[in-house]
Amino acid sequence: MTDATHRSRPASWGYALRTTNPPPGPVDALDPVTRWIVVTRAAVLPMTLVAGLVAALLAIGEPGLDWRWLVLAVLGITLAHLANNLMNDLYDTGAGSDSEGYPRALYAPHPILAGLVTRRALVTAVVLVNAADLAILVVLALARGWPVVAFAVAGFVLSVAYTAPPLRLKKRGLGEPDVLVVWGPLMMCGTYYAAVGHVGWPVLVASLPYGLLCVAVLMGKHTDKISYDRPLGIHTLPVLLGERRARAATLALMAGFYPLVGLCVLVGAMPWPALLALAALPRLVRIWPRFRRPPPEHPPANFPVWPLWYAALAWLHTRQAGALLVLGLAVELLVPT
Repeated sequence: MTDATHRSRPASWGYALRTTNPPPGPVDALDPVTRWIVVTRAAVLPMTLVAGLVAALLAIGEPGLDWRWLVLAVLGITLAHLANNLMNDLYDTGAGSDSEGYPRALYAPHPILAGLVTRRALVTAVVLVNAADLAILVVLALARGWPVVAFAVAGFVLSVAYTAPPLRLKKRGLGEPDVLVVWGPLMMCGTYYAAVGHVGWPVLVASLPYGLLCVAVLMGKHTDKISYDRPLGIHTLPVLLGERRARAATLALMAGFYPLVGLCVLVGAMPWPALLALAALPRLVRIWPRFRRPPPEHPPANFPVWPLWYAALAWLHTRQAGALLVLGLAVELLVPT
């Protein structure tokens, strides 16, 4: 293997992590790391990492903190998100909702349909990732007791029920509330509990602002897919609301993040440096007019995830607001106020 090939691989990994897509070129020429970055949709894993970091930063300094269990908990929720991505592709392909003309196969290569991996390899990956998560759960349960199991099982059931029969919450307009519960209270309260061995109402309140941002990304994605989902009988919340109201609801979720952070500071659920997250408001102001209009007829130049439009805009806002929230909580630890 040449030095040029070695140098190109990190660039390929970075491209896949930024765009959820492999670099231009035949998929059969992809190196294994890039291939699995695309298959697992690792580009969206920061949503879970931020949730874990928020919980971790709130837990640091609290009585009972054990760094071993904190690190394992953050790793566990990240693996759970990765497994959820794989299972969604597996179930949606089996149910026939993922096809070559459906957005999942348009904004990025579909693991099975594009030939990135075989169905058997995808099933194997699901089993291995869930087995690793189960091992983490056993360790944390032995260390912290049955509440850890309750958090993990609830998260797993809701993640599977999102797309898998018989519930298929996504198809019944319940996928968005599912994400709020999982990425908010379950992930953050569960991680906090694993870290310190107890959890109270302040952490529950603190889990809600970022949970809204995660739902906003999903709302944007489902708004982009209304014309694809409605004929298939997939009644996501945007399908039920209609495009105009769905866009307004997504804006409300993103805007709601800011007063909720302020409320968390007022009631003592977060330290005041968390208000640094308000610095993401200019990003919301920039994307606001785009949410007030229908999407463009054609993708902008170098836009990698078309036909997703509102999802990409919401993701940019969530990424920045979440990073600033983490930074604010870290500032409180470095320079206590």
